[in-house]
Amino acid sequence: MEEKIKILSKTIVDYSINVQPRERVLICYQSDECKLLIKQLINDISLVGGFPFIKRIDNELDTLLTINTTEDKIPLLKEQKRQEVENYDSFIQIRYTLNEYENNNIDNNIQKMIKAALRPYDKIRINERKWVLLNYPSLIDAYKAAMPTDQFKQFAFDVMTIDYKSMYEKMKPLKELMEKTDKVRLVAPDTDITFSIKNMPAIPCCGTSNIPDGEIYTAPIRDSVNGTIAYNVPSPYNGNIFHNVKFTFKEGQIVAFDSDDNQKLRDILDTDEGSRYIGEFAIGLNPKVKKPMGDILYDEKIIGSIHFTPGCCYDDASNGNYSAIHWDLVLIQTEEYGGGEIYFDDVLIRKNGKFVIESLKTLNYE
Repeated sequence: MEEKIKILSKTIVDYSINVQPRERVLICYQSDECKLLIKQLINDISLVGGFPFIKRIDNELDTLLTINTTEDKIPLLKEQKRQEVENYDSFIQIRYTLNEYENNNIDNNIQKMIKAALRPYDKIRINERKWVLLNYPSLIDAYKAAMPTDQFKQFAFDVMTIDYKSMYEKMKPLKELMEKTDKVRLVAPDTDITFSIKNMPAIPCCGTSNIPDGEIYTAPIRDSVNGTIAYNVPSPYNGNIFHNVKFTFKEGQIVAFDSDDNQKLRDILDTDEGSRYIGEFAIGLNPKVKKPMGDILYDEKIIGSIHFTPGCCYDDASNGNYSAIHWDLVLIQTEEYGGGEIYFDDVLIRKNGKFVIESLKTLNYE
C-alpha cells in the first residue's frame, strides 16, 4: 500500500497537475483515512518547489450548511468561491465515500440557486486551472464493488496507478478517427441514437484530471441528437441513485424520459435550458474497470462502455451547451450487459464492447 501511495502521489504531482515551483496547490479531502496520501502529496509538492495547502470537507456538516442556505447567503458563497479559485493554481480533490444519500434532503431550488451562482468560478476552476479528482478507497466503496476490503483497496490502487502514458499512445488512432467523423450511431437494447460530431475535437483522458482515468470524449453538435438511449448502469446524482434511465431526443433536446423516480429526474432535467441537451459523448477505455460499482469516477471508465451526458460541455470540446448540471450516465455495450454497436459514418467501429477495426484493436487490451 505504501509503495502504491508513493507511485500515486508522484503521478499526481509530476504528471496529472505537473506542479511547478511556487505554484499554490489546494488539497481538499473528506476523511482522515486519506492521511497517508496527503502526507506524501505534501512532501512531493514541496520537493518540486510548490506550496501545498489543505482543506478538510465534512459532507454531513456541508449538507447541513446547504440545507440552511438562504437567498441572502448566496452572494457570500459566490465570493468565497471566487477567493478560492483565484488564490490557487492547482486543485487536488480526494473524495472518500461514506454515504451516497447524505444530501438527499436538500431542496432542489436551493441547489439550483447555488449552482447557478457558482457556475462562473466552477468554469474557471475546470477550464483555466489544473486539477485532479480521485476517490480514496473506502469501506462503502468495497461494499458497493462486492469485494472484501483489502481486495478492493488493492484493486483501487492498481486501477489508479495504471500506465497512463501508454494508454495515451493507444488512444491516438481513436482520437484521429473521431476527429474525421461526422455521424455517430449507438445501438444497444432499447437504444438507437444518432448524432453528429463533425469538426469537434476529441480529448483523450489519461490521468490528467481524473484518477482512475481512461476515456476519450467529445460533444455532439447540440441539435443533432435524435433517437432513444436506455442506460444500463445505476447512477448516483444529487443524493439519489437512479435506475433504468431512458431518454428520447428530438433535434438535440430530451423530449421524453423515464426512470425509477421520474419526479426527481424531472427536477434535474428542469434545472435550466441546457440540462435537456447533451454536453459530452465519451467512450470508456480503462482495461481494469470491467463492471459498475455505483461510483461514476469508476463507472464512466468501464472498458466497453460509453457515457452520454446531459448538461454542460467542456470548453476544450464545446458545442455551446451550458448548464449547472453535468450528469455522466453510462451504457455498457459488452455481451454480458446486452451487447451493442458503435458506428462512425455508417462503419462498424466497436461491437459488444470490442473494437473491430485494426488500428483500434490495441484498445481491447487482449
